Amino acid sequence: MLGDIIVWAVLGLIAGAIARAIYPGDQGLGIIGTMVLGIIGAFVGGFVASLFIPGASAGLSIGGIVVAVLGAIITLFIYYAVTKRTA
Repeated sequence: MLGDIIVWAVLGLIAGAIARAIYPGDQGLGIIGTMVLGIIGAFVGGFVASLFIPGASAGLSIGGIVVAVLGAIITLFIYYAVTKRTA
């Protein structure tokens, strides 16, 4: 269990950077914000994928990286949708 958490946190760091590069538009987040959102997105993506696809949270694999990046992109989308409405 602890090993899975560490793997998803590391994947989140990578996924946050990839998601930020893929996500269009101006992003006012710094490196720390990108890392935090990437980690949150990786955990969210991993959790959701493990509910629907058995074995999707396989950690350091192509599937795990894809799930982490998709989760980070979704998290970035939600973050920007919420902050643009309040700004």
